[in-house]
Amino acid sequence: MNKFIKWGIVAIIVAALAVMGIRAFTPKVNEEIKETPAAKGKQSRDLNVKAVVLQQTTISDEFFVSGSILPDEEVDLSFETSGKITDIFFKEGTRVSKGDLLAKINDAPLQAELNKLKAQLKLYTDRMYRQNALLEKEAVSQEAFQEAETNLATLQAEIDKVTANIEQTELRAPFDGIIGLRQVSQGTYASPTTTIARLTKTNPLKIDFAVPERYAGTLKAGTALTFTVEGDLDERKAKIYALDSHVNSDTRTFSVRALYDNSNGKLYPGRYVSIALTTQTFENTLAVPSQAIISEMGIDKVFLYKSGKALPVEIKKGVRTESLVQVIEGINPGDTVITTGTMQLRTGQKVILDSVNK
Repeated sequence: MNKFIKWGIVAIIVAALAVMGIRAFTPKVNEEIKETPAAKGKQSRDLNVKAVVLQQTTISDEFFVSGSILPDEEVDLSFETSGKITDIFFKEGTRVSKGDLLAKINDAPLQAELNKLKAQLKLYTDRMYRQNALLEKEAVSQEAFQEAETNLATLQAEIDKVTANIEQTELRAPFDGIIGLRQVSQGTYASPTTTIARLTKTNPLKIDFAVPERYAGTLKAGTALTFTVEGDLDERKAKIYALDSHVNSDTRTFSVRALYDNSNGKLYPGRYVSIALTTQTFENTLAVPSQAIISEMGIDKVFLYKSGKALPVEIKKGVRTESLVQVIEGINPGDTVITTGTMQLRTGQKVILDSVNK
């Protein structure tokens, strides 16, 4: 009898321990958390969003690049011959006109030779006229007249040669411009490799820049652009006048140049510029904020708001600006496009519009 009582007590203890273990490992529901507002909101699944009602608008394919200002013309001035500089006629940093005499090399030996030849010119001229008169009277042969004529022509050629050599001792401005700082002094022995000063034509100025290769076929001469320079917020206008003949294969860019009317002389070559360029303008088109577009697996789409739900629509994009993207296909005027919370949206999800822009 005691044996049965003993095993009965053991069985009761084992059963009690088993029940206590099951209760210890059974998950309990926290009633306080269950009833919190956050938990209730999660169960509703409604998402607050903002949207825009589509209307036809005008959008421009505009992009921004940097560039540099170049002079219209620029040259390092030097003499065509060698010699000692006897005179410098220009003042540094001043404007000169085409043909102005800027500096002079000693030409005394050449002037002496020229005077000698000019003295012989009258003698040779008179001799030819006499030979011509005698030839008309058949007093001299044709050969004698031709010899006198040749001697005169030879003398004239020598005079022209010396005159040209004298001109090489004169440094003249090849175009209108501003002459820079001189690099020599009077008395310096100069050669054709000696730079006297730099002459720069600053009106008009060239705007030199490069654009991505995709614009190589869209830009053309006459296209307008605007630019600004550092420290000056004024927008200035220029026009493209020349395009390169090929795309740079190393940088994949296309070189372009524009002209700017610098008649007021406020800008100088070498300055950095920020350029805004519009290649195309599209009127009566549709555009959505860039954040409204979702790209997945090479497919672009937006979510439309219809009857309180978000419905995805595949679109085809056009040009892009800083904040807008042109949409060529997929949506229509009057559609309501959701612009916020797009990464959380799912097909048919219920949404609440917080605001709608028109």
